[in-house]
Amino acid sequence: MLRFAFALLLAATPALAEEMTLEERESFRAEVRAYLLENPEVLVEAMDVLQARQAEAAAMADIQALQGNKDAILASKGDWVGGNLQGDVTVVEFMDYRCTYCRKAYAEVANLVEGDGNIRLVVKELPILGPDSLTSSQFAIAVRMLHGDAAYEATHDALITLRGTPDPETLARLAESLGHDPKAILDKMATPEVAEVIAANHALAQALNITGTPTFVIGNEMLRGYVPEDGMREIVAAARG
Repeated sequence: MLRFAFALLLAATPALAEEMTLEERESFRAEVRAYLLENPEVLVEAMDVLQARQAEAAAMADIQALQGNKDAILASKGDWVGGNLQGDVTVVEFMDYRCTYCRKAYAEVANLVEGDGNIRLVVKELPILGPDSLTSSQFAIAVRMLHGDAAYEATHDALITLRGTPDPETLARLAESLGHDPKAILDKMATPEVAEVIAANHALAQALNITGTPTFVIGNEMLRGYVPEDGMREIVAAARG
């Protein structure tokens, strides 16, 4: 920590550092050390300022990334859109069906959208947790391509609450329970069209520096990780304001 503080001081005064002799540097280092030992709160203040600047820089980077990828975030034809399609605030969720926190957020996001009545919800399939995640997303996207948005919504609800493994037998039973032909869906899952949707969402996630799920985009803010319903409601209100 003392070395860090000394480096900060020299970095702030590069001309002074260049002019110092070795003896002067040693003397200066001793004075800095003595001062910091007498005033350790200075280190805490310096770290707080550094962290605040880093957070501000990260937030600005997020805003720039969001603005640069606005159409892909808000208007991709590969994504399901629900809630109020003319809502004044859009909530975008990057999700994975096998993600514990996505499952935890599922009911709360549904409550938020239903209770608010003026939120447009975009769901982006981002399978990142292994083969079962990929299979689940392929199934959901295939259902949407074959049977439309209402069928996708019912499938999404079923997959996010599925307790078992999404193996072919389980998915076939799920398709039948929803009134669909299992073979048609299972065949569709392996097509380039389905793969393109998933690849596009992965590319977008990389551009936005998204490495985990759930991740939410609301206005100019990116929320990495689970956010309780009350927190989401406050962020939506701020986006409106």
